[in-house]
Amino acid sequence: MALTRREACMMIPALMAATASYGADEKPHSTEVLKSAIYNFKDLHVIKSADHNTYPMFEGKTHTGMAVQLHETELLLGAQPHPPHRHPAEEIFLVREGTVEVTIDGKRSDLTGGSVAYIASNALHGIRNVGNQPARYFVMQMD
Repeated sequence: MALTRREACMMIPALMAATASYGADEKPHSTEVLKSAIYNFKDLHVIKSADHNTYPMFEGKTHTGMAVQLHETELLLGAQPHPPHRHPAEEIFLVREGTVEVTIDGKRSDLTGGSVAYIASNALHGIRNVGNQPARYFVMQMD
């Protein structure tokens, strides 16, 4: 099912409304049902690597049992966070700023701020900064 940009963006408030804070004392891959919460960027912890920084926001299950997690990534020039891969979970990439090249099953597209990519289950996909500044994007994974 193809999602329009509007439909993808409309999913975020609905998922955020059912969430709880992803804190330092929570276990990764939480199976707890998420509660409503606010995620202020200044309060997030950062996971640093050589070419990107990741800011985890939340991870858990919705009231219907769907696993969901959200993080923001800052990607340096020319970098990719990992090689193209596939997994059963669906993902949504929401580009905040910069220019990234998203590859889905061999098809490449350049996305700029405000653009969205939906990755279906088991689609081979990757993301790379092809712009002239660091790129920032959100990744929402649903399983």
